[in-house]
Amino acid sequence: MSFDGKVAVITGAGSGIGRALAIELSRQGAHVALSDQDGAAVADTARHCERAGVRVRAETVDVTDWAAMQHFATAVDSEFGGVDAVFAVAGIIHRGSLLDSDISDFDRVMAVNWRGTVHTVKAFLPYVVTSTSGHIVTFSSAFGLIATPKYGAYNSSKFAVRGFTESLRQEMTLAGHPVSVTCVYPGGVRTSIVRNGLFAAGENPAAAARNFETRVARTEPEQAAVIILRGVERRRARVLVGSDARLVAVFAHVAGTFYQNLMPAADRLLGLRLRKGARRR
Repeated sequence: MSFDGKVAVITGAGSGIGRALAIELSRQGAHVALSDQDGAAVADTARHCERAGVRVRAETVDVTDWAAMQHFATAVDSEFGGVDAVFAVAGIIHRGSLLDSDISDFDRVMAVNWRGTVHTVKAFLPYVVTSTSGHIVTFSSAFGLIATPKYGAYNSSKFAVRGFTESLRQEMTLAGHPVSVTCVYPGGVRTSIVRNGLFAAGENPAAAARNFETRVARTEPEQAAVIILRGVERRRARVLVGSDARLVAVFAHVAGTFYQNLMPAADRLLGLRLRKGARRR
């Protein structure tokens, strides 16, 4: 399957994996409809895509706004005459224990990561099912394979995306629709997600971002985009991005529920690193 001449929708296209996917898809000849809450960022992505000579539409859209997503989907179908692939990339992260976190932060993470994914897929699915070879691509995380302390909001949202996607894949098969459904599980990818994240009281955002960017994030967004598109082309149910994501998947399979006994020690080690990082500032 080739993306040449296809119409692809990407949310969260202003930065990170979403931006890299938009540029790579346009390079492969796909026409792209891009959205992001940051209008300037998605406009810049659009300019890069236009250099490939494909048709590009860019809008400022909040994925948590159901009416806005419906309007975006209708406008895209009207302009492009159909939709072949949807990449629901938009997401945010939060770090902090439940006791120290504001409930509004939990609500926000679930709204963007889970409800935003549902809004995106629900709005565009009627158009994708009419494609001769449609694709729905959602984004969970390595944190959707195992849970960790202080990432309860993020874990919850990414486990929810995983369950939603697996159910949808079965629905498409049951209904006989020619739509493949893929869930992507990125490990550490060099994006600004942590730097732009939400943090509970007592957390050190700068140290957390520095630790992620220097110790965790090993995969470039452009590498991630190539891996994801290869998996989507092969109609895979699951795409693991990065050696760390593959390791987490094996660990979750082998350790079973016992992994929950090991993660607090790992978080204590991370906390020690963050405190050292804070002292070095």
